[in-house]
Amino acid sequence: MHSYWLDTATPSGDHTQTPIPREVDIAVVGAGFTGLSTAYHAAKAGLSVAVLEANTVVWGASGRNGGMVTNGLAMGFRDAVDRYGEAKAKEYIDLYNDAVDLIEQLVVDNGLDVDFERNGKLILAAKESHLDGVRKSSEALSRIAGHDTHVLDRDEIRAEVGSSAFFGGFTETRSAAVHVAKFGHALAGLAMREGATIHENAEVVDLHRIGSGTMHDLVTTRGTVRAGKVVVGTSGYTGRPFGWLRRRVVPVGSFITVTEPLGKDLARELLPTRRVATDTFNLLHYFRLTPDDRLLFGGRARFALSDPASDRKSGEILVAARNAIYPQLRDVKTDYMWGGLVDISMDRMVHAGQRDGLFYSMAYSGHGVQMATHMGKVMAEVVGGRHEANPWRDLKNPWIPGYFGNPWLHLRAGGAWYGLKDRMS
Repeated sequence: MHSYWLDTATPSGDHTQTPIPREVDIAVVGAGFTGLSTAYHAAKAGLSVAVLEANTVVWGASGRNGGMVTNGLAMGFRDAVDRYGEAKAKEYIDLYNDAVDLIEQLVVDNGLDVDFERNGKLILAAKESHLDGVRKSSEALSRIAGHDTHVLDRDEIRAEVGSSAFFGGFTETRSAAVHVAKFGHALAGLAMREGATIHENAEVVDLHRIGSGTMHDLVTTRGTVRAGKVVVGTSGYTGRPFGWLRRRVVPVGSFITVTEPLGKDLARELLPTRRVATDTFNLLHYFRLTPDDRLLFGGRARFALSDPASDRKSGEILVAARNAIYPQLRDVKTDYMWGGLVDISMDRMVHAGQRDGLFYSMAYSGHGVQMATHMGKVMAEVVGGRHEANPWRDLKNPWIPGYFGNPWLHLRAGGAWYGLKDRMS
């Protein structure tokens, strides 16, 4: 049940014994991409920074995802156009292009060995009835957002994925893939190079606001630190000390399987262009090749939390779906099955800002590799005094009705609803 990424990356160090400082300019809660990017960019700007992590570096969603660095909104671009209008939807999706560019820039400028590949992505029509929507999405992305998209018929898609399971689709050229644990530990290394400290096994269990400003005392399991400003980047793992934030994201399990190494020939048969791929179901599937030519195949599988039993059950569902798409993998061993929590907001948009003296960025809704990294840079600017740097500042961040931190009922309802939509589509 261990993440392939975490199993194949060298840690940036043992941060379980680093002394908790008495006082810092910035305390960052969470050592995922949001927290590590915030720490790096804030420390680079000359601020003293401590990263407080309940587990270990990239233990949560940042080390448990598919490693897909895509430039699409979580809610769908045409839905964003309907809700916000063409100009605002383009502005929002441009942020994802900027986010992918930032990761590439960090990799190139710092010579990071993180298996970054920018080969684009495939959107695959899982049903014939989805073809019209696929074509309209490709057209809208091209016309409004200026994306380089190309619609493919069923035969052309078969050449892209080595499978006859899909009815068509389109390609997009700006998306990428990365080894997320290597990238996370590289970010940690960059942050430490600039003077930030990282503290693992340091769960924030309480915090006390000093006066009416942004200063807080953060009580962790390893000591207390006073911070001039606090940035919370805990996403689907947001705990009780941050109740206002916790009531605004539902943690949803996302589950992944990874095969044994396939060899060059079989890997090339499955995904000859090495693009990352996703289908059009609401309970979607996504897949890609790993750097050592395994097939990573993931998806929601079902709306549930992540634990060993759930990860196993969801993994078995995914293996069955994988083998239906790729019958040539039926006798291939599955080496890894795991799950993690993505944080889904009520409107499926990113939310970042300040509340009760705390700064935060979260609600990436399954699109966090690139946007969390980008928002870390943004939050470093925000805590440095540039509040206008936050591109999501005008979005309302609504409480999810009836939700107080226990997601069971919402997961069950959401799974039933999206499952029905997939069957009826």
